[in-house]
Amino acid sequence: MWGREPDHSGRRCPIKILIIGGGCAGLTVALRLQHKLRTRLRSGQDEITVVEPQPYLTYHPLLAEVAAGTIDPRHVVVPLRRTLPDCRVLTARVTRVDHAGHRAWVDAAGPGEAGLTSELRYDLLVVAPGSVSRTAPVPGLAEHGLGFGSVGEAVALRNHVLEQLDLASTTRDPELRQAALTFVFVGAGYAGVGALAELEDMARYAAKGYHNLQADDLRWVLVEATDRILPEESPELAAHTLGELRERNVDVRLGTTLESAADRLITLSDGSRFAARTLVWTAGTRPAPLLNDTDLPLDGNGRIRCLPTLRIATADGRPLPDAWAAGDCAAVPDPTAAGAPCAPNAQHALAQADLLAANLVADLAGQPLRDYRPDHPACSTSLGVGRAVAHTRRGQLTGRRAWWLHRARHLRRMPSAERRVRILTDWLLAGLFRREAVSLGSVEHPRAEFEAGFIEDRFHP
Repeated sequence: MWGREPDHSGRRCPIKILIIGGGCAGLTVALRLQHKLRTRLRSGQDEITVVEPQPYLTYHPLLAEVAAGTIDPRHVVVPLRRTLPDCRVLTARVTRVDHAGHRAWVDAAGPGEAGLTSELRYDLLVVAPGSVSRTAPVPGLAEHGLGFGSVGEAVALRNHVLEQLDLASTTRDPELRQAALTFVFVGAGYAGVGALAELEDMARYAAKGYHNLQADDLRWVLVEATDRILPEESPELAAHTLGELRERNVDVRLGTTLESAADRLITLSDGSRFAARTLVWTAGTRPAPLLNDTDLPLDGNGRIRCLPTLRIATADGRPLPDAWAAGDCAAVPDPTAAGAPCAPNAQHALAQADLLAANLVADLAGQPLRDYRPDHPACSTSLGVGRAVAHTRRGQLTGRRAWWLHRARHLRRMPSAERRVRILTDWLLAGLFRREAVSLGSVEHPRAEFEAGFIEDRFHP
């Protein structure tokens, strides 16, 4: 029997499903439900509402190649409304959830605008807002640090690195030149290692275009608080990656933390002090702050407690009625890790979202639910053109074979056929022509030249 109890007229009541988050997990759940419930959605019997602050999904695993200029930034984002024509998509932020009353409050206001808060009522809740960057109270980090969690940040980082090469080639100040050519990355997970390796490869190529710069003039520093890089990977593959980075003269500091970045002077816990004009922060993530404004049960790390079926669990381990969660915000037991929560990565988010949609439909139809059992590790990261590391069912791959596998995996996982074609075209064109190593920093401040014209006219009428 499908859906809720019949109303007084004997007809089945429409089911309102609210999905919080339009990232990898949220969009995948909505896509699967849209396919499974298409007839009911189009006839108005059911309704799916997706709430996401951005009108698109950002496919984070390919941001490093956006920063390196291999992929057009527009091609790693998937428009939600075009992809979900049978769903109601709200570009807004969920500010509070009262699941006991099956209510959520959303704010459609942009930055600096007055609040436009409205209330949404729902029957079923799917929570998948993802995660945000984990920061630390390091002096100077807020003023000089660069993030790496969005398309805008990836493009800004590429422009910034190329601008530093321009500055170093132009200045006659040796201290400024050295600071401009020093690039510090904090955090050696997949995001940090991939971003550094891709940008180092891009900058090495770009340095050939300067008459007074050599690739060896550039200094790359990777700072990691633990005793290894790539904690999600096997020790053998992590050790191989560490060796390759050091072969490329990347200064990897393990067991080291950033103590200060005030005045662009980098101070590390091992006593090192040096000037650097580039500081990239990729030191982990934390659950979306929204979770603190809900009545949903959280674990000690601020993630939502979940059962293996992806239903949200109460404090005593029972399923919370009408509530599901997946992705980075969900603490889903990992049977391959002695019941510890699954790591917050795209591989788990996509697989959990597939199962969540299937289980939700099965639950509505009164059918049994399946537990989440993650597949064999299928993680990988690109280390530049023709270089990567990858984990497979049969073992580990490195070099060009891993690079091809890395690309094939993420092309398949991209939740849009159109975007797959565009990304594949980008890769093909990148292989046929020379790399573009031009900074477009002015696009980040499009009104700067226009405003400068007013200032010039004021002093020279």
